[in-house]
Amino acid sequence: MNIHEYQAKAVLKEFGVAVSRGVPILKAADAEAAAKELGGPLWVVKSQIHAGGRGKGKFKEASAGDKGGVRLAKSIDEVKQFAGEMLGATLVTVQTGPAGKQVNRLYIEDGSDIAKEFYLSALVDRETSEVAFIVSTEGGMDIEEVAHKTPEKIVTFSIDPATGVMPHHGRRVAQALGLKGDLAKQAETLVAQLYTAFTAKDMAMLEINPLIVTKQGDLRCLDAKISFDSNALYRHPDIVALRDTTEEDAKEIEASKYDLAYIALDGTIGCMVNGAGLAMATLDIIKLYGESPANFLDVGGGASEEKVTAAFKIITADPNVKGILVNIFGGIMKCDVIARGVIAAVKAVGLQVPLVVRLEGTNVEEGKTIIRESGLNVVPADDLDDAAQKIVNAVKGK
Repeated sequence: MNIHEYQAKAVLKEFGVAVSRGVPILKAADAEAAAKELGGPLWVVKSQIHAGGRGKGKFKEASAGDKGGVRLAKSIDEVKQFAGEMLGATLVTVQTGPAGKQVNRLYIEDGSDIAKEFYLSALVDRETSEVAFIVSTEGGMDIEEVAHKTPEKIVTFSIDPATGVMPHHGRRVAQALGLKGDLAKQAETLVAQLYTAFTAKDMAMLEINPLIVTKQGDLRCLDAKISFDSNALYRHPDIVALRDTTEEDAKEIEASKYDLAYIALDGTIGCMVNGAGLAMATLDIIKLYGESPANFLDVGGGASEEKVTAAFKIITADPNVKGILVNIFGGIMKCDVIARGVIAAVKAVGLQVPLVVRLEGTNVEEGKTIIRESGLNVVPADDLDDAAQKIVNAVKGK
């Protein structure tokens, strides 16, 4: 689960992390009061969307101006102007895709006197099962670009969970960023604060870009992006309360109600599979035969008929879906349960596109019999290769 910048900063502030003062607003009419509360003389008006590259982004609407999604205002009138232009407009960045995202929230923040900019992030390293820190002197840049062009400017290290964060971790960050004296001590404190926040809140990723040194000699997080481990959200109702569903795909929101692992993609073939590995293989073989999947959907190993029906409805709700492939290997999941769920869903929502079903495993013959005797126009498949070819040919009209 992702949250907005201003929410991320509020979370970090709970752990003592130094951030700038700011006020979030939802209406342009509140911009003046927010600016007066902060006092100025410089303000930064920031679009709040779940995507990076906001400063370099462009608004689709000409009325929103061409100064990007993060703007420096030198007067209260400019704060009001920018708020009026940005709220409700669609911001396109390198991470939103060409469709962009509508800006429904702004964060008006104190301006900062910046002496240096750095990059600092933490994430779960799957190879070591430890929290890894990534540090670079190239703050304000896309870290992917830095890694590609100048990888020597990136320093990484992991923290052993048995010991937790230690003073030498902070010293390593300070050394990588060229910080000395009091700034090195601040770096040591910051690393400890960020690690504590990361583990306490079950974060999956924490990115500070840029981490700045002010002209007054303070280390401060000027931006913050946080993603949380969705599987651990039951432990953090305070974090769940920060969820902004307007930033999420409606189909993904519906899927979460039934505990379905669903990710919307931009292809034409809807997929319903049990097991993440089998789902990935299904997506790959669809690409192999010349089409693209419309989604990743794992119904899990113990899905009920209700859950399968809900999954099918979510797939058919996507207007881009031109065909559906159901690929089930029945271990814990029983093929007859899948079959009944598919039939129930088809009868409930109708079937306007080709449907290919491949069943294998527990109760497979019962499942095939249910589908065969349903009277519905469902194409059976013998194996995954056969299923993929059949659904791709059907979508292409062959």
